[in-house]
Amino acid sequence: MSIAGSVLLDTSVIIDHLRGKDPSISRRLEATPVLFVPVIAIGELVYGVCRSKFAQKGERQLRMFLEACVVVQTDEEAAHVFGRVKAELAARGTPIPENDLWIASIAIRHNLPVATRDGHFSAVPGLAVENW
Repeated sequence: MSIAGSVLLDTSVIIDHLRGKDPSISRRLEATPVLFVPVIAIGELVYGVCRSKFAQKGERQLRMFLEACVVVQTDEEAAHVFGRVKAELAARGTPIPENDLWIASIAIRHNLPVATRDGHFSAVPGLAVENW
């Protein structure tokens, strides 16, 4: 699935883009050949939209953004990656949040780098990380 220059977007990058927090993110998104979004991130984003004072606006904004992306599902192979990586991180005493571990596992399974603003992804063995 890996396409040169493409990334799997972490929730943190999408949130900052949708909020307009950092124009450099929007420029990087526009320059990226294919934007992959893990289904896990969509769940996190919908949760945030539902809790927002501006839920309708947020829902429209999210739907428009996702139209330009390829949604990546989890599968059995990603689940095996998840289990192995979670065990290794636990043995090292460096666990990361469960949803981020799923995002990392999907990225590893599909040989995609993760575009993120969260430093803990760097603890995941075998994961290519792009700090946006």
